[in-house]
Amino acid sequence: MNFLAHLLMGSNSPEQALGSLLGDFVKGPVQQIALPEGVRGGIWLHRRIDGFTDSHALVLQSKARVSPQRRRFAGIMVDMFYDHLLARHWQQFSELPLAEFSQQSYRHLLQQRDIIPENAWPVIRHMSEHDWLTSYAQLPHLHRALDNMSKRLRRDNAMPGSVAELEADYAAFEQDFFRFMPQVQAFAADQAALLSSGAVDFTVPSGNPRA
Repeated sequence: MNFLAHLLMGSNSPEQALGSLLGDFVKGPVQQIALPEGVRGGIWLHRRIDGFTDSHALVLQSKARVSPQRRRFAGIMVDMFYDHLLARHWQQFSELPLAEFSQQSYRHLLQQRDIIPENAWPVIRHMSEHDWLTSYAQLPHLHRALDNMSKRLRRDNAMPGSVAELEADYAAFEQDFFRFMPQVQAFAADQAALLSSGAVDFTVPSGNPRA
């Protein structure tokens, strides 16, 4: 899952929201990460959601729809396209309008600037300055994001133009997304409840929800 989905499913508190994003930037066992407990809980939840997502049949089906020439980037492409679909159909998944949710998320993140790791800060700052979360609803933003990502890879990669491929099979990806979202939301809610109850042991690996 990408930024918007993680924030939707992991924003029970400002600290958890930050952890939900930092899951892509910090490595190592959760109990060894030098951040507040609430942030570590968000990182744990992020990893649980990613473990569930990466092994789910519907997500694997979406990745299989990507052409062989871009298959190595299928994970990135599908994650970002799902965020586009989430933003476009936001009212079906949250009572809070997307613009309001986005601004609230930016406030929660920025007020914790003093504990944000340096490798994550440029992304979070840029996200808030350019309102990435709301702009995910627009395909041109997705084009720019994936094309910019391709520039950070080796020159002969096939990522440029990948959104056009996703758009060509829009209805099929959308169907996968609508079938998957209720399942991952239910899973995330169960995991968040465990976290809130204090029953989570951070020493247990969190990557595979079935472990």
